[in-house]
Amino acid sequence: MDLNHYIDHTLLKATATPQDILNLCNEAKRYQFYAVCVNSCYVFLASNELKESNIKVAAVVGFPLGANSCHTKVCEAEQCIKDGADEIDMVLNIGLLKAKLHTSVREEISAVKEAIGTRILKVILETCYLNDDEIRMACQIAKKAGADYVKTSTGFGTGGATEHAIKIMVEEVGNTLKIKASGGIKDAETAKKYIAMGISRIGTSSGIAIVSPN
Repeated sequence: MDLNHYIDHTLLKATATPQDILNLCNEAKRYQFYAVCVNSCYVFLASNELKESNIKVAAVVGFPLGANSCHTKVCEAEQCIKDGADEIDMVLNIGLLKAKLHTSVREEISAVKEAIGTRILKVILETCYLNDDEIRMACQIAKKAGADYVKTSTGFGTGGATEHAIKIMVEEVGNTLKIKASGGIKDAETAKKYIAMGISRIGTSSGIAIVSPN
């Protein structure tokens, strides 16, 4: 199993500098990770650094709380695409989901998907804040809204990917949407376990450790 081809090599912390992003891109080229995942302000830098490679650039939108207005998320996503992003990882509006304002949640996801066209849209559920029924509902909303992936976590909440949440997501939409596990994945054993469960992508800042021999 070529674990590197599952990995979005990720750097989203507030202290990341331009040089850190360039280092991230060079690591991605060295280890042939599938993509890098960066904050929106660094999309142009990463895209330019990776333009001669086959490595994708994923950008986060509405990150990490998902509490931006719909208009703000759409504008951020549009700018990311202009700057060279291949994929958008957006955080859904968790408060609206928990309030059962499902139409508003769906309309926001649909608006971002419309804004980015044929590019890949991953919807971050932030499962650490959701009960099982909310995870299921979020998956169904993302599916109806035209998302390509559902994703477990930002990595900035109270918890990351779990077997329990991934199992629910696979059961709910695994036959129609792809699933990205992220948050707290630091070793090959965990990565392989989640892949065996049915996920298609792993978001991690520990990609080098995961693919390096013990």
